[in-house]
Amino acid sequence: MLLKSTTRHIHIFTATTEDNQLFESENTLTLDVDPDNELNWPDPSLQKVYAQFDALVAAYKGTDLTDYNLRRIGSDLEHFVRSLLQKGEVSYNLSHRSINYSMGLPQIVANE
Repeated sequence: MLLKSTTRHIHIFTATTEDNQLFESENTLTLDVDPDNELNWPDPSLQKVYAQFDALVAAYKGTDLTDYNLRRIGSDLEHFVRSLLQKGEVSYNLSHRSINYSMGLPQIVANE
């Protein structure tokens, strides 16, 4: 059975991808970061998300892959993305079709 966890910026599936299609898998997780391109992703920040994903998956090693555990990983990753936004490591994509400050208003540095 295909399990999934979807938050605004993190989609996780128990599946593999081939030709942009998902195929159910019992031993593979697929991560889709910010599928709507709401944020601007410098490569180092995106790699941090993948590393955090790997660490979270490793922390659940040996436990049953349940809907609850998958949603916990997705939720933890969503919080991680929020922390990157707050640190200024990612930013909102102001060219997005509908700007939605879902993780809080952007921080503006005051001129001194």
